[in-house]
Amino acid sequence: MADIPILSLLETRILGTLVEKQRTVPDTYPLSLNALAAGCNQKSSRSPVLEASEADVLQAIETLKEAGLVAEFSGSRVVRYAHYLEKKLVVPTQASALLAVLMLRGPQTAGELRLNCERMHKFVDISSVEAFLEELAVRADGGLVVELPRLPGSRENRWAHLLSGTPVIESSVTGRGLGRESDELRGRVEALEAEVGELRAMLVQLRAELGG
Repeated sequence: MADIPILSLLETRILGTLVEKQRTVPDTYPLSLNALAAGCNQKSSRSPVLEASEADVLQAIETLKEAGLVAEFSGSRVVRYAHYLEKKLVVPTQASALLAVLMLRGPQTAGELRLNCERMHKFVDISSVEAFLEELAVRADGGLVVELPRLPGSRENRWAHLLSGTPVIESSVTGRGLGRESDELRGRVEALEAEVGELRAMLVQLRAELGG
């Protein structure tokens, strides 16, 4: 991956959208700028949901073209765009389906990936998904995915793509982030307990006055 730049969220969204639409709506592929922008901004099967303009998409496409990941084709009426993900990264179609879903939906477990990849490639079982993920993770010329630390309460580890660099590990939620949240919660509880104490004291005083 030495000759591939670290991609932005929009750039990976464009790449993932092109891979997805090639498999799911081949009749409209390669995609026009309008169709590509609509695919990037879909509210379903996307995380996070974006609101990228066509100008934003065009600018991001330039980076992808320079990296050899996207090509532009001039049709009879409109310019269309196609991806070269498998060729550039030298990965099979099964692996590109996994990468596309990770780019479109963010970190996921092997089970979630198997389900979400179904329209692009039907994996026989979770073991086959894990096998392709492990191959992508230990490539000699640089891993394309990484297994993330398990979140508290989770039974499975999630995977993330590395086309945007090393992902922000959400373990911060269990460490310093959780510490801050715990401190805030503790402060709120203490404040509520103080208010309850004051109310009880007022109630005791009121009862005494009424009794007197």
